[in-house]
Amino acid sequence: MSSGNAHPGELGAFLKARRMELGPAQVGLPDSGGRRRVKGLRREEVALLASISPDYYTRLEQGRRQASEPVLDTLARVLRLDDSERAYLFELSGKDAARPRRRTTQKVQPQLRRLLDDMATTPAVVLGRRTDILAWNPMAAALFTDFARIPENKRNFVRLVFRDPAIRALYPDWDWVAQTSLAQLRMEAARDPQDPRLVELVGELSLQDPDFRRWWGAHRVAVQGTGTKVLHHPVVGELTLDWAFLTCTADPDQQLITLTAEPGTPSHDRLRILASWAAQSAGHSAADH
Repeated sequence: MSSGNAHPGELGAFLKARRMELGPAQVGLPDSGGRRRVKGLRREEVALLASISPDYYTRLEQGRRQASEPVLDTLARVLRLDDSERAYLFELSGKDAARPRRRTTQKVQPQLRRLLDDMATTPAVVLGRRTDILAWNPMAAALFTDFARIPENKRNFVRLVFRDPAIRALYPDWDWVAQTSLAQLRMEAARDPQDPRLVELVGELSLQDPDFRRWWGAHRVAVQGTGTKVLHHPVVGELTLDWAFLTCTADPDQQLITLTAEPGTPSHDRLRILASWAAQSAGHSAADH
């Protein structure tokens, strides 16, 4: 791939953010013990560890130089980047094959829609680009919120995590959930940083939420396929749910997210109670109409 899709400014900011989190002792350099004028490693120290000139590395951080793949590989090791951070580094450098920029309006794939409809006791949603919420089943609405009441252009998971008080109240560990969702959004930004809706979303949340603004500036990235969430639901109480991402082969930009509980646990029983409650609520709503 050519370097035409590189983003040198973002690359420099990311390198600086990671450099500032490491101390000399962590990378095997002697530490005099005196007070350092800069937080973390100096540029010269990173250059020394990477066997490149300080001027070369300085130009990388300033966005005035492009790095080769071997240099990027070395920097990833020097800065102790994990797999997600390394992938992000290469995305910003324009070294990985870029996906086509598809900015047309996404519609949920029919096979995902059918899967949602068949999950009577499992909350599930379909996320698209930018963590837009494309579709959901009644259990997901019962667990999180009535997505149908949210304007379509505002149905975005990261936006809801940061700006919807009801969603925020669901998570006892809200800080971790918010930072994780933001880190996944930053991976999306590396793939298509000129996406106008993504730019609008980041700008909006940066202005409205100081936590978002601070964490976005930290340049954390993550790609996760499974995990566990603890939620405190106002109807059924505490739920410990395992979640998983299933990518649609027909459109890799669409992912089905399911939340399940281990059989025999209180959370498993409470999901059944939630399903019953959701069915009763739907019945009452239909009767009212």
